[in-house]
This record gives sequence, C-alpha cells and structure tokens, in this order.
Amino acid sequence: MIDIADYIVMGAGIAGASIAWELSRDASVILIERESQPGYHSTGRSAAVYTEIYGNAVIRGLTLASLPFFKSPPEGFSEAPLLKDRPMLMIGRPDQQSAIDALHQSAVALVPSVRVLRGDELHELVPMLRPGYAAAAVLDTNAADLDVNAIHYGFWRGALQRGCKLVRNAEILGIQRAMGCWTVDTRQGPFRAPVVINAAGAWADEIGALAGAMKIDLVPKRRSAFIFPPQNGQSIDHWPTVIDVGEQFYFKPDAGRILGSPADETLSPPCDAQPEDIDIAIAIDRISRAAVFDVSRIENRWAGLRSFVADKTPVVGFDTRQEGFFWLAAQGGYGIQTSPALAQLAASLLRAEPLPAGVARYGVTPDNMSPARLPQKT
Repeated sequence: MIDIADYIVMGAGIAGASIAWELSRDASVILIERESQPGYHSTGRSAAVYTEIYGNAVIRGLTLASLPFFKSPPEGFSEAPLLKDRPMLMIGRPDQQSAIDALHQSAVALVPSVRVLRGDELHELVPMLRPGYAAAAVLDTNAADLDVNAIHYGFWRGALQRGCKLVRNAEILGIQRAMGCWTVDTRQGPFRAPVVINAAGAWADEIGALAGAMKIDLVPKRRSAFIFPPQNGQSIDHWPTVIDVGEQFYFKPDAGRILGSPADETLSPPCDAQPEDIDIAIAIDRISRAAVFDVSRIENRWAGLRSFVADKTPVVGFDTRQEGFFWLAAQGGYGIQTSPALAQLAASLLRAEPLPAGVARYGVTPDNMSPARLPQKT
C-alpha cells in the first residue's frame, strides 16, 4: 500500500523540517530524507550566527521576522535557549572604508541600532585585532549565536509529534504526476500527495528536473570552516563575532574554542562537501594578518554547501510549469536564521492564506521570492 498525505516534503534539513512543522499542525505530511540523519549536509555544518545586517533586504527582513520565534519559541519546542547574545562586527581596513559606509547605510534602514565604530572605541571592543589593521567596523549589538541543533531538532521532532511521518535513507528515484496527484518513488518505496515541496538544498534543481519543473539555476558553493584552541589562559567567551566586510574571513568563539573560516564561495556540484587544505591555509593566513593570536593547531575542519540563485534571494512558491510542485530552496547561508519566518511565509502560500503580519511588516512579499521572478527557460 502506498502512503498518502496532504504534503510530501523532500529534504529534512532546516527548510524541510521547519515547513513540515508548520504544515503538520493541521495537515498530514510525509518528510523524506535521503540520508540516515536529518540535517547531515548544510544544516549540520552552519556557523550558527544570527545577525540582522547580513544579506540583502529580503534576507534581513526574514531575519528580523524570525527573532520573536528564537527569543520565545513555543512551549516544549526546546529545553535550551535558541539564542545566546554575541555582538557582531563587520570590520574594514582603511582601503575598505567605502564598503563600511555602504553597509551601514543599507543596514540602518531596517536596524536603527547598528552603528560605526572607529579608533579607540573599536579596539576596546576587539583588542584581539592587530593595531592599525581595522579602520572602522559596523557593530550589530542584536547579533547572537544560534543553537542550530536545538532549532533543527525542535522543528523535526515537533513535526513528528504532530503526526508527520519521517522517512530516512529515502533517496528520490523519480517523481510523476497523474490525476492531480504526485507519486514520489524512493529507495524506501513510493509516496503520494497532491502537493510536493522541494526543500532538497543543493539538490533542489536535480529534484525539480525529475518532476519536469522549471530550472532555477541553483548554484551550490562550498564554504570551509575549522576549529582551533585559544592560547593558554586566553579568555574568549566575551569576544564578538568578527567578519571581514569584504567577506574574506571570519572568526568567533565556539564552545571554548575559536571557529574560523575563509568565507569561501567555491563552486561545487551537489555532494558531501569536504574542506580543501588550500582553503584552510588561506583562512589561517587572513586571520593571522588581522588578529594577534596564533592558529597553532586545528582540532576539526569541515565544509558545507550554501546554495544560491542569481539574486541571492530564496526561491519560495509554486512552480511555473508543474501544478502542485512547490519550491523552498536557495536559502544561501541564511537558512537557519530565517527559518521560522520563511516557513511561516511558505505555509501561508501553500494554504492560500494572507502573509503573516510579522513577516509582511518588514517589507517581505511573496513576489520577492516567487519562482516566477526568475528567467524562464525552454
């Protein structure tokens, strides 16, 4: 017998888990995951930063709209806080001053509290920077660390508690539509629903092709990261997250260690991404030029894929070709921090309901993310 539901969600990373949680409140949902563990790929490899000044205007709006959820999640969603306050600075060398000014001008429109630091005020907050390296920085005091595991687990566990069925090790082999219903063939058997939701991360275009849907020209990009210990006796828990305004590197405290990255965006096919030695070496060099501490020993390294379309805005909405095929893809590197609002928006579109007021207030509209905005190819 074929399992039948109102919705099939393809992919159990942060996008799939959050929309399954939203929809399973009042509908039947089957959540299909190709791996044995939900979130194995990009979700489980996130740098776990919440900031309201990162990304374009749509991303910033979704991030702001997600904050109430992170601050006060529904009862029983998580036993641990989802946020831990940690200021973030986007720093700039003297030759990057124009980039600092441009970032501040665009960010302050949505986040009036952001401000520019210079001179002694800057170096008092980030004494780990080499004297003279940074001329200015944009400070986001609302930034925080995200507990990615708690957020992701809260979504998919909550979906299961609401009756959602999670199917693991279910690589998708084919997708066909007939008589108003989709059949999704997987290694765990077929599943059927009138609406399928493509939340397959870096594999979203491949899943779309199986269904005969439009091509969104999704581009996965590899980002590398590593963990290294602080120097003996160094107190780091109070450090802010520090990001180069040109996105050439970043570092931040992480569970008593320091997380570093070259902020690389290397083109990659959908895969189980692994870090390259050259990318780690580049990060060590860039961080060492900016900071006074040494990267003497690497304890762990990894890589993940961040998937974008050309305008770096998520693709959310029904396909332009195939009825009942819904896109929830291209979250880039912002999938965790925007997940509550993005799931709320997607659920409203799927239910043909008005956009949630908490999302609309920040200027986010369905048209911003509709697949129809993308170039249509034959």
